[in-house]
Amino acid sequence: MSAPRTSKKALVIGGGIAGPVTALALRKAGIEAEVFEAYRTSAEGIGGTFMIAPNGLGALALLGLEAEVGRIGQPVGPMVIEDGKGGVLAEFAGLADLPRGRLMRRAELYEVLQRRLAETGIAIHHGKRLVGVEEGPDGITARFADGSSAAGDLLIGADGTGSTVRTLIDPAAPAAQYTGLLGIGGYSSHRLPGRAGRGESVHFANGSRAFFGYWGLADGSGTAWFSNIPQPQQLSPEAARAVGAAEWLRRCRELHAEDLPARDVLRAADPATVEIFPKLEIMPSVPHWYRGRMVLVGDSVHAPSNSSGQGVSLAVESAVELARCLRDLPDHTAAFAAYEALRRPRVEKIAADAARTNSQKASGAVGRMVFRLLAPIAMRIFMSPEKMLRPVHGYRIDWEQRVAPVRVPGTGAGRHGRPA
Repeated sequence: MSAPRTSKKALVIGGGIAGPVTALALRKAGIEAEVFEAYRTSAEGIGGTFMIAPNGLGALALLGLEAEVGRIGQPVGPMVIEDGKGGVLAEFAGLADLPRGRLMRRAELYEVLQRRLAETGIAIHHGKRLVGVEEGPDGITARFADGSSAAGDLLIGADGTGSTVRTLIDPAAPAAQYTGLLGIGGYSSHRLPGRAGRGESVHFANGSRAFFGYWGLADGSGTAWFSNIPQPQQLSPEAARAVGAAEWLRRCRELHAEDLPARDVLRAADPATVEIFPKLEIMPSVPHWYRGRMVLVGDSVHAPSNSSGQGVSLAVESAVELARCLRDLPDHTAAFAAYEALRRPRVEKIAADAARTNSQKASGAVGRMVFRLLAPIAMRIFMSPEKMLRPVHGYRIDWEQRVAPVRVPGTGAGRHGRPA
């Protein structure tokens, strides 16, 4: 389906990952877009490692990014669930008919998106912190902290878990919730044996005192690792940095002193590579995804915990689906309602499943012991790769299919649309 001609212009708030993807998807749908980022500088080199799952790769492929994304990071092999003592509880080899997910640095994907924005002539403005909006019958004007403004037909909030747009849509909207976990990651010169050492598998272990993940680097030079440490009181980024990387690594080594292979990986970890992520947050169910000419996308409305492995993938899915709805339903309220109806059930199911995993990570020693005892039984009976992965990784957006309007209770500004 070719993109229709349109005079619509969207103001996209947020220049991280979801914002640029949204702008590119809108361009494909024939809608003009500009991106406005609060930070004064771009984010080259910033951020940790994440996985883009097959469903996320499929959404990016619709925007013509398949080849570029396929050249960064490394493919994800079988996912191995371990007991923290070197024993295997379960292994998920993925689904043969789906592409392999990819592990990559956030900065790598960011650079790909920035290049594509430049190539397609989509402007991105830095130092534009949104402070308010003015809506009228013919459009919406965004007001920024530096005194400037921008006018458009729509305003899309892709501004993360601390979204300003979310509070403009609904001042009573819930804030992001801290998971009770602090993330630490880095690199180690320790070389794993076998396929793990060749980067052909990714491993997750619920250790005796904390959760640990690791995989061999594709070039065989060592191991990438991360740990989710129970941290009841959330720290600010400044407070976490003040502790220092060496001290965080010492604490991590202490927590995993009895775990294998975590103990050996951390013993050879380089403190200079350690990164701290104190804001491991999730979004609770957001009652209002849109109001008037404003709508939310990505982490601003549906941030699952990092345990889902779906944060980025769901964000790019939603960006593409929003663009498709705006392409096919000229009335923006109808388009927003259809978008919410398409996305809410899926993202909230994935978030709920990830929250259960997070509770296991944050549980005490007894909870982790029970998990290790029961996990092998559950894996054999309930958690086949087909049951676990197909509904999530197998999801595909049909760009050519036209979006049908949905019935919305009341005035059309309610929260749950349903297919007509």
